[in-house]
Amino acid sequence: MEIGFAAASVDDISEAYGATKGIIYYHFRSKSALFFGVQRRAMQMTREAIEPHALSAQPAATRLYDMAYAHTMLMMRQLSYLRVAAQGLELHLSGRTSARERAELEAIMALRDGNETLYVKVIEEGVKNGEFRAVDPKLSVKPLLGALNWTSRWYRPRPKETDKDRVRIATEVASFAMQALLA
Repeated sequence: MEIGFAAASVDDISEAYGATKGIIYYHFRSKSALFFGVQRRAMQMTREAIEPHALSAQPAATRLYDMAYAHTMLMMRQLSYLRVAAQGLELHLSGRTSARERAELEAIMALRDGNETLYVKVIEEGVKNGEFRAVDPKLSVKPLLGALNWTSRWYRPRPKETDKDRVRIATEVASFAMQALLA
């Protein structure tokens, strides 16, 4: 997101993608449709990364750690895509939108809420069984997700960085995020 949604033209997007405008318009009828496609896919990728851990039979603390780890790894592996999604959605929410765009945003927010609910349910279970402190899961999930999603703001791949380096980073971020909840 070098110049932002409002300033970027479909010409800019096609040039960055290495495609023609025609190819972009073949798949998306407008710049907004492309934007919403990116948002939906970002939410789906996040769901695919965290849901298996959320639904596993492991203790809540293990599941939450695994979700946070997978979320952070996804952020690093799909950095450009998820950075655009995270920053773009916030900018779009603050701007003027048409009725169609508001409907698209509501659908995307429902996907985001569904992902958040997976975290909330695991936190609720952990509080109930004593693995986590007595916190309000719906409130506590906000700073937890803030820590995970902020990875898209500060993380930059380094020269010669390996997957082992990313594993170390994801381990540290997930451990840090968990500390606030542990009993």
